Amino acid sequence: MKLLALDTSSEGCSAALLVDGSVAERFELAPRGHTRLLMPMVRELLAEQGLVPAELDALAFACGPGSFTGLRIATGVVQGLAYGLDVPVVPVSSLAAVAADAIARFSLSDGAGIAVAFDARMGEVYWACYICRAGQPELMGDEQVCAPESVALVSGSSDWFGAGQGWALRDSFPAAVTGAMTKIDASLVPRASRVAELAALAFHEGAVVSAAKAQPVYIRDEVAWKKLPGR
Repeated sequence: MKLLALDTSSEGCSAALLVDGSVAERFELAPRGHTRLLMPMVRELLAEQGLVPAELDALAFACGPGSFTGLRIATGVVQGLAYGLDVPVVPVSSLAAVAADAIARFSLSDGAGIAVAFDARMGEVYWACYICRAGQPELMGDEQVCAPESVALVSGSSDWFGAGQGWALRDSFPAAVTGAMTKIDASLVPRASRVAELAALAFHEGAVVSAAKAQPVYIRDEVAWKKLPGR
């Protein structure tokens, strides 16, 4: 299987190429460099493997939640490629990608819980709880956006790990949540390599969409816009 995965949902920009189970990745922290970096990353990865886009079996992208602008960049690129190549797309949750990264980095065993938090701005966080099943994150409950003081764990695990940049706001989290954490890594951001791994599993389960249905997931429907004086 040959699958190309993209992520621009946070300040990280990355592309990954999965070929027969082996993953190569390009990753850079570049909050304002996504449009400049993404396609060169893709070209480099394909060239390394001696592949052309027409040889890809599928595309994947981190569909959100995350930066609205970043999500639109990856969505646009994936849609354009999918239309041109006539291949299916696998949308992958950005929160799940970080949960998968935490499982690998912390060497978590089955039953471990991963509480993922992103800073959603406007005094809110994106939040989701996962449990490790056979080395992969399984969503428990729903992905949500809420105030930091409203985050909560779900039942199902007694061994919790915090992951994602939203944990920088943990001083505002309930004590019951922070006190349950065995370890916290607030540096983790979504990476295309994890998107590729999750997408490969989803692809084999038939969880694919057409280019037209490859859409970003914002979770929050309302965006507060500040107008300039006199505008």
